[in-house]
Amino acid sequence: MAVYRFRVTFEDYDDVSRDIEIKATQTFDDLHYGLHNYIGFDASKPASFFMSDDYWKKGKEISNRELKGEDKVNVTTFRNARLCDFIIDPHQKIVYIFDPEEKWTFHIELLKIVPVVDGNSPYPKCIKSTGEAPKQYPPPPSASLPQPEDFDPAAVAEPEEEAEPEVDAGVDDEDIPVGVEEVKVTGEGELVGDSDENSEEETEDEDEIL
Repeated sequence: MAVYRFRVTFEDYDDVSRDIEIKATQTFDDLHYGLHNYIGFDASKPASFFMSDDYWKKGKEISNRELKGEDKVNVTTFRNARLCDFIIDPHQKIVYIFDPEEKWTFHIELLKIVPVVDGNSPYPKCIKSTGEAPKQYPPPPSASLPQPEDFDPAAVAEPEEEAEPEVDAGVDDEDIPVGVEEVKVTGEGELVGDSDENSEEETEDEDEIL
């Protein structure tokens, strides 16, 4: 029994590759799940293999998508397609397109056909891994935080200044003696006014009576 050794590369990531061995009698369905097992993708999305020439021109399609109309006749399903029934070139090339929405494209090239060494060994298996595979679902970009230059200093309200309290002289109208027409407050808090003159006149009148 023969084993196919394929090299699988991303079309957009040439530095990432996986060398996968799979039995010639296994199906494209086995290759589909084996490939995603070694790159870490979710294999549940629709996919198609296209047998191609040396220039990666797509030919016969083998797919796991839902087939309608003429596709039921022209397209073979994964589970019904054994690798050995489609590999006709010792350096066969295959274009693999995964997930129609994201359109992940892979190039698969047959490197060598080798005999089975251990019949009990599970296949497919990866014998060489190069580079880290990209994320199938990249995280969404996080919202950017506003930069300092985005702030408007004029929009920042300045605190209102408190009005200085009025100084109360501490003298009410009721505190002004009767007969005093004008009252002044000295720095020591004493009342100064016409009352002093009136008090002197009253004293002179009392002296004349006596």
